Amino acid sequence: MLLFYQGQPVEFTVVAITPSNVLSGAVDPYFAGNANVLFQVDADGESNIELEEAWLETLSLPGGLQIRAGQIYTEFGRQNPTHPHTWAFVDTPLVLGRFFGPDGLRNPGGRLAWLMPTPFYSELMFAVQDSHGETASSFRSSGHSHGHEDHDAAPFAYRHADNDRGVEHLEDMLFSSRYAVSFDLSDTQVLLLGASGALGPNSRGGEEAGRTTSQILGADLTWKWKSASHHAGFPFVSFQTEVLLRRYDAGAFDWDEDGDGVAGPGEIIDLRSGAAELLGGEILTDYGFYSQLLYGFRPGWVAGLRFDYVSGQTADYEGRALALDGALLGRDPQRAQRWRLSPNLTWYPSEFSKLRLQYNYDDRLVEGVDHSVWLQFEFLLGAHAAHKF
Repeated sequence: MLLFYQGQPVEFTVVAITPSNVLSGAVDPYFAGNANVLFQVDADGESNIELEEAWLETLSLPGGLQIRAGQIYTEFGRQNPTHPHTWAFVDTPLVLGRFFGPDGLRNPGGRLAWLMPTPFYSELMFAVQDSHGETASSFRSSGHSHGHEDHDAAPFAYRHADNDRGVEHLEDMLFSSRYAVSFDLSDTQVLLLGASGALGPNSRGGEEAGRTTSQILGADLTWKWKSASHHAGFPFVSFQTEVLLRRYDAGAFDWDEDGDGVAGPGEIIDLRSGAAELLGGEILTDYGFYSQLLYGFRPGWVAGLRFDYVSGQTADYEGRALALDGALLGRDPQRAQRWRLSPNLTWYPSEFSKLRLQYNYDDRLVEGVDHSVWLQFEFLLGAHAAHKF
């Protein structure tokens, strides 16, 4: 629920009501299954049903191996594989939202995990998934429909996503891997380190742009302290951070889409020539990180502070004299520098409910500064699986 935006009250705008139906259990001694189905009512009153996750996994493979298959979250970093109700903040970190989209990186596929035979936690994971769809925004995300574009805003990389080649070879899939290791530093402290990578095709550019790919690398660190004399897990202090780097291959794109040689509405033009712009292919480099600190100062009460930063190297297309429907184009808003500071306070009346108040100070290089205050209420009904550390 959004309470204030840009310093102005917005009359308790309900951003979304999202009940989640969780089905989980053992099929037999060899398999277990899980499904998360969301029913959402947005601020416009529109209802949507979404299959967040639905998978089957093995329970008794030898050698510490496990296979999971279905609609799955990609095991990348700390937050992406988790459901929104487990997050410590109302919204996703900026760098994850920019690279993976608001719903995270998830798609149909399979994952192989190996729990290594070490005296400490050590796990290696490898997954192959479909690279197409809204939940694969850095990869083969949906293109555009001619005649129905939003003329008020330029697309990402100032190119439409028309270079979708479909799935013809194994290399057209999305591949990801993760290695995580955890140590007990003392009786009261634990440290978890991780490294992740994802590789797959993207569809950014014209239909004849050739093979364009995206590569994303990440590293994460989580540290937690819990008092030796704790009660119900309190007091505690935890710190979590992730850093990500993306190399995005943007294909060539000709804005003279109707081929008449004349710049028309909805086409990006070169102000020097007055003609529709012809963009060559180039590699885009983007990066960002977030760090968050949580302090559980008394049973049921947690104070949090998060800092986000995301940016990218200036690309060739951003330095050209371009315009769209009379509006000058410069730094791409979807790649420009942005940082955000978010303090919050969460009250857990019980393990089945929470009430959270959060403020965001959001500084965007192109659009300016935003202020927003959020109120989040959540409750669970029935049994629910345990959350990851």
